[in-house]
Amino acid sequence: MTTESALPPLDPFGGIPDRRYEVKASDLLKPGNAGLLRWRRTATNAPIVYVEDAYITGTLDLRAADLKYLFRFERCRFEHPPDVREANLLGLVFRKCWLPGLKARNMRSRNDVRLIRCVVQVDGADREIEETTVQRGDDRERGMPNAAVNLTDAVIEGSMVLTRTVISHPHGKAIQADRLVLTGALLAYRMVANGEVRLPGLRTGGNVNFSGATLNNPDGFALNGNGLHIGGSLLCEVDNYGPASQRKRFSATGIMYLPSATVDSDIVLREAKLTVSQHGPIAVDAWKSNDPYLDPRPALVFDRMRVDGNVELSDGLQALGTLRMVNARIGGSLRLAGAEVSVVRGKSQPYYDRALHLDGTEIGGDIEATSLRVPAGQLRLADVTVGGNFLAWNSMFRHPGRDVFSARRSKIAGNFQLTDATIHGTLRLQGVDVGGSINLAGTRLTEPGLRATSSFSLDVRTGRIGRDLTLRDNNSRPFVAEGGVNLDGAQVARRVDLRGSQLGSLPPFAVALDAGDVAADEFTLTPSAPPAGRVVLRRAHCGTLTDNEAFWAASGGIELEDFRYDALGKGIPLADDKALDHRIELLSKAMRGYRPGPYDQLAHMLRAAGNEEHASTVALRKQQFRYEALARGFKFFGPGVRLWSWLQRSMVGYGYRPVRALGWLFTLLVLGSLWFGLRSDDCVHWTASNPAHQIIANGDRCVVNQQDTGLQWNPVIYTADLLVPIVDFGNKSRWYMHGPDNWVAAGFTASGWILATTVAAGVSRMLRRES
Repeated sequence: MTTESALPPLDPFGGIPDRRYEVKASDLLKPGNAGLLRWRRTATNAPIVYVEDAYITGTLDLRAADLKYLFRFERCRFEHPPDVREANLLGLVFRKCWLPGLKARNMRSRNDVRLIRCVVQVDGADREIEETTVQRGDDRERGMPNAAVNLTDAVIEGSMVLTRTVISHPHGKAIQADRLVLTGALLAYRMVANGEVRLPGLRTGGNVNFSGATLNNPDGFALNGNGLHIGGSLLCEVDNYGPASQRKRFSATGIMYLPSATVDSDIVLREAKLTVSQHGPIAVDAWKSNDPYLDPRPALVFDRMRVDGNVELSDGLQALGTLRMVNARIGGSLRLAGAEVSVVRGKSQPYYDRALHLDGTEIGGDIEATSLRVPAGQLRLADVTVGGNFLAWNSMFRHPGRDVFSARRSKIAGNFQLTDATIHGTLRLQGVDVGGSINLAGTRLTEPGLRATSSFSLDVRTGRIGRDLTLRDNNSRPFVAEGGVNLDGAQVARRVDLRGSQLGSLPPFAVALDAGDVAADEFTLTPSAPPAGRVVLRRAHCGTLTDNEAFWAASGGIELEDFRYDALGKGIPLADDKALDHRIELLSKAMRGYRPGPYDQLAHMLRAAGNEEHASTVALRKQQFRYEALARGFKFFGPGVRLWSWLQRSMVGYGYRPVRALGWLFTLLVLGSLWFGLRSDDCVHWTASNPAHQIIANGDRCVVNQQDTGLQWNPVIYTADLLVPIVDFGNKSRWYMHGPDNWVAAGFTASGWILATTVAAGVSRMLRRES
């Protein structure tokens, strides 16, 4: 009710009103009909002081009052800030009012305190009003707050409602509510705060809801909730009240600062807009240090936070500044789906250009980052523990020339899925522990970071993966790693899959794939094009190897020392000699030099599969390549090495073709028999004319000793005696040979020794293989 019912309703926002609306605060507080009881509603016996359409001059001073009244002001304008410090009231409501401030330190209210559709505006030029203006340095009282609305240490046995209220303080805080206790909720739908909203130590029994609110404090904290405890959810999202065209998103210009906060339910910032100046002053002096793990211009600080539910930073959230949650504990999931986060790239170390910083955080559910956009900045997730999955398909991370995503030593119980993503920079998963699979199918990694020791687009060194590591194409979109892939020492329980991938490399290292010491059940190494660089498979081991020609044609060759595989995905049939020759050729070209290990491995694998014939072929070719390498090394003696190699290869196949020795023995036996059987010896004639000579003719040939005159000449037995070393058939030392026969006999003896030694070497190799 108004003082004069004929007056139209007061517009409290239109400046100083007509004097007819003026009510002195001192008169309002007088007892009896002239004061409190005069403004009390008469329709009921409810203890309500109801004032409407009034311009209240002077100070409404209820300090330390103990009044069992609910004060309700509607469409009122106050000349000075109402003072309810240390008051004990039934309730306090301002609706569509204009106030120059509100002093409510240590107030007690047994019902809600509401400022609905109000304007609280402090005059920056007025320095007379204590606690609501900037005070001079020489008369400032230590600990005296400087806030438009001051609720420090207040206790409200209900909710605090600030719906659609505008609170402005050009030189101080918009709201100061340190250690405010609410048994209900804090509701600030579409509130506008120009100045810091300070709520450290806040305790609420219900939600804190800033949906649709606008918090503006560019050079400091937009919301300071250090150590607050929320009994429900923290909601800073879109307010959908009214028609769709009137939807209003939450926005904060300044830092959302809530370290050590505890939230019993969810934190929701869907579609929020967070902005922090990337070039302005640093809000906290301690952030000016050179600590590389600081984020001096964060948009959101949730360090050491405890949240029982989900943290929703998703569905259109836009942040200019770091989203920082270091050593936080999230009982549910962290959702970043559809968000966009960026920072200004640093120009010198430490760069301080992290877009997302989650070091040491524990997340009970998933990290869902599908369609997340990071136009500039790093995502750092070192030592993070995730109880569910990391899901980030169709995402875009851009931080060229540096680590764009770093998750060292993180543990993910489920899958790490980053499919069809576009990544500019290095994806570093060094030491990561994933219970399921790492799936990067269809992802493109370009512009990797360059370091003094390495340059890779993907780094999964020493990672432990419980199932598959998938780096393959997806729906005609290839996996691309412009700087190559580093898997050194990774342990993969099932499969390393590179089907349809495209691997590049960068100088000076030029390594397209480093899979040294990798262990997996299966390697599927079938890229769509030859890797542009060197491939390293030293000491790697897999159960099944599936490959293609493109893999073996890597431009920098392949290092295969001690690379072990138990079977080929596509085996070599026993009758398919061409397939074996082709694989040996691929091995030889890939290594670009002689290395015995890869041939031994191939032979061992074939032998284990029962393909002994092909295993021997591989071993034979290995010896051929060995002698070729020796010949190139010795240079001057190279022709002799090649001759010796040719003799061994042609005679007995380096001991792996012992049947050839029988063929050579039989051939030499036939040739020797023909040579010695068809030729005559002229010694028969000159011994006949000189009977006293020791050499005596015996048929067509001569014997050395007269005692052997009864020996019968047999060219076949004589040739066999020459060819077989050690064993003596009693012929070769008894018959006399001279001239060409003597040289031929010596040649047959030498050939016999060569055949015998090579056969013995081959037998010893076979015995070693069997053992």
